[in-house]
Formats: sequence, C-alpha cells, structure tokens
Amino acid sequence: MQRRVRITTGHGAHARPVAELARLALGHSRPIILTTERGERVDLTSILAVMDLGLNEGETVVLETAPSATAGAVLDAMADVLAPSQRPR
Repeated sequence: MQRRVRITTGHGAHARPVAELARLALGHSRPIILTTERGERVDLTSILAVMDLGLNEGETVVLETAPSATAGAVLDAMADVLAPSQRPR
C-alpha cells in the first residue's frame, strides 16, 4: 500500500514533522518506508535517517507499508503531516 505525497509544509520535513512521522510509524504493526525522488529509502521509525534526507518543500516522496487493517489510515495521517492541505477531507 502506497501514498505519493508532495511536501507542502513550510521548511520541508524538519524536526517536528519528522518526529510525528516516527511516532506514527512506531505505532504501526508493519514497517513503513519512505522513498525519495532520488531513490533513497529509509524506515520512518528512524528520525535521524529521515532528517539526513534533507527533504524540502515541493519534493515528492512515496510512503509504503504492507497492506493491513490500519495501513490506509496511518498512511493518510502521515500524508497529512507532510502535506496538510493536499488530501481531500
């Protein structure tokens, strides 16, 4: 299961959104991987690995996890962190 997200948060993926992504990933039963446009892949439970990507506003990333009963909801919540106004309500 995947979500493609264009980052719209001002200042990109800085400490606060990355910490929220890690919190959501840690609460999910399956690994969640973020893939950048450059092909870099990191596990979202690693705050330092995500911060090292230096994600900026306007970049597109793919969030991916194995299908499960809660996968859609957790990916939607993560998309909201990176692009709060992008997903229809």
